[in-house]
Amino acid sequence: MHENGRIGPIEWARAGRPLPSEYISGDRGLAVDIDGEAALFGVVDGLGHGPEAAAAALRAIDAVTRSGSERLEVLVQLCHRVLEGTRGVAMTLARVDFAANTLTWTGVGNVTADLVAKSATGVQIRSSARLTAGIVGYRIPEVRPAQVVSIRPGDLLVMSTDGIAGDYLDHVDFAASAVAIAEELLGKDAKETDDAMVLTARHRGAST
Repeated sequence: MHENGRIGPIEWARAGRPLPSEYISGDRGLAVDIDGEAALFGVVDGLGHGPEAAAAALRAIDAVTRSGSERLEVLVQLCHRVLEGTRGVAMTLARVDFAANTLTWTGVGNVTADLVAKSATGVQIRSSARLTAGIVGYRIPEVRPAQVVSIRPGDLLVMSTDGIAGDYLDHVDFAASAVAIAEELLGKDAKETDDAMVLTARHRGAST
């Protein structure tokens, strides 16, 4: 399950695969162009794996895609409502506003998101999304207003489900494209015990 593209100055890619014994993945990613002014990225992990996990994840993706210009905390609440009666999902959403050069993000559950930059020693984690415990569609805490950080040309947003092992940021190759980074992280760090999905989004500077 691989896809990639460009939204404004952001080059993005996602790479994922189901649990090795399954044919359908409950881990899904999305990338939405918001009126040419922003890009909305999300990674959703349907609880467990298999068709029921995929059904919950796809319902969440559909809801977010249709209402993408809403505030992130509104989108999480919307998903919570439409996912009632499903297995539920963990999800993290991230929006990049091009004019302001800001990254706004929020998450419920354990889909991690980090903003990383190249540094002299390799990889510097500039910021990480604050995640709250819960299951969207089952029980969520009060969704706090999303956190806002600055994003600069060269920065890389990496979002991943818990099917990707924890220390994956140690070997990001900043010379590579978003596609190559996503595929390498999936290839090196995906666990054999779960669905896996990684989404990468690279700020390429002014779009020409």
